[in-house]
Amino acid sequence: MVRHSFFTIFFLWVSVAVQAQQYSLLSPDKKTEIRLTVSDSIYYEVSTDGKKLVNASAIHLGTDFNQKVNWKVKKTNKRSVNQVLHPVVWQKGKEVPDTFNELSLTFANNLALEWRAFDNGVAWRWIVDKKGPYKITSEVASFKFNQAEKAWYPQEDGFFSHNERAYLQLAPDSISAKQLASLPALFSVQNMRVLLTEADLLNYAGMWLRGNGSGGVKGVFPNYPKQTKLNGDRNVLVTEREDFIAKMTNIQSLPWRIIMIARNDAELLVNQLVYQLASPSKGDFSWVKPGKVQWDWWNDNNITGVDFRAGINNDTYKYYIDFAAKFGIEYVILDEGWSDTRDLLKQMPGINIQELSDYAHQKNVNLVLWANWLALDGDKMEPTLDQFAKWGIKGIKVDFMQRDDQEMVNYYTRVSEAAAKRKMLVDFHGAYKPTGLYRTYPNVITYEGVLGLEQNKGSDKVDPEHNVTIPFIRMVAGPMDYTPGAMLNAQKNMWKPFWSKPMSLGTRVHQLAMYVVYESPLQMLSDNPTHYYREPEAMEFLSQVPTEWEQTIPLQARVGDYVLMARKAKSGDWYVGGMTDWSPRDLSFDLSFLGEGNYTMQVWKDGINADRNAEDFKMEKVTVSKSSSVTANLAKGGGWVARISKK
Repeated sequence: MVRHSFFTIFFLWVSVAVQAQQYSLLSPDKKTEIRLTVSDSIYYEVSTDGKKLVNASAIHLGTDFNQKVNWKVKKTNKRSVNQVLHPVVWQKGKEVPDTFNELSLTFANNLALEWRAFDNGVAWRWIVDKKGPYKITSEVASFKFNQAEKAWYPQEDGFFSHNERAYLQLAPDSISAKQLASLPALFSVQNMRVLLTEADLLNYAGMWLRGNGSGGVKGVFPNYPKQTKLNGDRNVLVTEREDFIAKMTNIQSLPWRIIMIARNDAELLVNQLVYQLASPSKGDFSWVKPGKVQWDWWNDNNITGVDFRAGINNDTYKYYIDFAAKFGIEYVILDEGWSDTRDLLKQMPGINIQELSDYAHQKNVNLVLWANWLALDGDKMEPTLDQFAKWGIKGIKVDFMQRDDQEMVNYYTRVSEAAAKRKMLVDFHGAYKPTGLYRTYPNVITYEGVLGLEQNKGSDKVDPEHNVTIPFIRMVAGPMDYTPGAMLNAQKNMWKPFWSKPMSLGTRVHQLAMYVVYESPLQMLSDNPTHYYREPEAMEFLSQVPTEWEQTIPLQARVGDYVLMARKAKSGDWYVGGMTDWSPRDLSFDLSFLGEGNYTMQVWKDGINADRNAEDFKMEKVTVSKSSSVTANLAKGGGWVARISKK
């Protein structure tokens, strides 16, 4: 009897081994390899430089038309692509090299699986080749890391979230199935950096993570809403969900699951796989105009030295417009308060949008209007945006969505498309992370979905350590509307929460450097024009720094400790920005990225007393060339920034 059982087990093992199909895909530089096994499910492994990063991990897609899953491979195809993409809006650069090898597996069950191997990561996606209504009932996306050392984990309380989280530094094997996280999330594996996120999220639900209790994580998804409940004027809570993730009506490509791979932290700063894997735009978006924007909410309209009562009224916004015109700031935003939050066409007393828009246009400034997402939904969207267009509004800040199930993901697409038809920019707040919609609709110019400066109005959790963590995680997914620019700055022992006169943690130049380090083609000036007028040296930098970059070069980088980057502007000027955590640092670098000849380098640096008074800074000008070496001295919580111009 024992002998019979042994041969039965052996026979079954041999049968599975024979039936299993093996596939391999190498990156263009042949240093990263994907190994696939097709059997009862699909399993993948990933290795780089001969080091296994991901052990055999299952991926699977469940549908209502495939009750009995058949993973028989009907067709395979490989191809190699070597091209250059040209973004409408230059975030990291004017060109995006896009080089990869691809393996496609077509199954006998109306499903196909595509894998791409890049030199800096791998990705896969499912394609459903079926017409007529059907449902995606489940998706398995597991990531079994091989000896992961550390995780930077944006833990969440639930699927209803602004996705504004600090990154918990955890031992990966301590992350349980109860610990939910939004994307992106970063892991240290085999002394390399592995970042998980997704791209091309269209007509589907976003992916989140839970731990597997053994050093890895798995994807989880908010199912389609079945019942919702309105709480207040903007919060739509899902009280019951369906037993499926998404419902489809035609052939559909699902989002790309991305595993970015970096041998050092600096490589994360120039990884553009999210952009590369997103659907390209259709139509003409040459009208999209990036720029800086004066923001009213952070400073609570607490301006002084004027002869009118400051607040949400035309006089205050004309003051902002005058400031923007003086310093070449392209936009002014009217945040929450200019209208009824339930009816965006009902202006509040003291506000006349047409008058403000006409006034702004006379001064070559454009307006952006805040919009409660729910007041812009359904049959309200078209007439509201039509009126915005008649007013001459050039952008909208859509806020408080706080979900990424299929229903809400489709809302993002509708807004983006409707705004594009009227040549309006879109800034999504209360939003999930970017997944490449800014390539599909280049008018989607920035996203929040980041724990940003606004929190310093009442909390000290946004500090220099956090500020030098987010470029390596959240910013890798795409532009982030952190809203920098505080002019009231404090070291840790001097900081206090003041709602109407807020201050930042860290030095003045720590804030200035954000305009070089942080990517947001619609970059906010968050503070009060009253304060900016008192800071002409800071405005000399802020009035000139661009929001688009022709080239990006990381110079020094370590997650959570420091970041130093050089970026080339369209004008030909170079900007260098450096930031540190609570430790003072000296960061040395050379200027070999410059062209021939001599340059003037104008520097804004922490003052000698910035460790006591965070607002202390100094300006200086020096002559440099490509053979020059520079040392940036950063105080605790400090920064360093320079503009380098040809003589």
